[in-house]
Amino acid sequence: MESSASAPRGHGALRAAFKASVPVLLGYVTIGIAFGLLLVKSGQPWWLAPLMGVVVFAGAAQFLSVGLLASGAGIAQIALVTFLINARHMVYGLSLLDRYASCKRWKAYLVYALTDETYGILTTVEPPAGADRESFYAAVSALDQSYWVLGSAIGALIGAALPFDSKGIEFALTALFIVLLIEQMRSVRRAAPYVVATIATGGALLLVGPANFLVVAILASVLGILPFRKALS
Repeated sequence: MESSASAPRGHGALRAAFKASVPVLLGYVTIGIAFGLLLVKSGQPWWLAPLMGVVVFAGAAQFLSVGLLASGAGIAQIALVTFLINARHMVYGLSLLDRYASCKRWKAYLVYALTDETYGILTTVEPPAGADRESFYAAVSALDQSYWVLGSAIGALIGAALPFDSKGIEFALTALFIVLLIEQMRSVRRAAPYVVATIATGGALLLVGPANFLVVAILASVLGILPFRKALS
């Protein structure tokens, strides 16, 4: 009885996860192709692109790593830069503590696979009635990662097989963030979060410059939104 009941719940979670992750599918495959192309054009082997998608799975850090690898940067330097870029996950990941508290089988993977886009889905989309919540979270995370790995592999294979001018293609990552912002604004129709984030970002950019403003902007945004927490919830 238990196994027959859990199968539909799992299938329902997977279907709901795929439906919710379609925007990420379109964005990740496109951006993954861009990453694969850039990586191959920088002189790296094609198989490194999907391998990084499995082991690293950090879009912005992977794009940055292309330049670091091309410049001959060491492993320690690449690891430090990756940590600093992904430090924002520690900030907004705190808001998922309650959601992940009851997760057991997939908790370690859920923490590893958290990205900006996955966070956007998990905080705005509820699993369907009767579906297992942990299975839904795991399905969203795994699908998002599979999209990225697929796109990276496609781009790398194209880059290895065909001549291609990759100038300007790195803007694909910025384009995805713009699309996700639009989706978030359609879901959360309150001005306060976006006004606070805009002010925090502008202030951080002026204060520490474009190279280091991201973590400062996220911290300032979190602190700035706290007074509005009750009203927003």
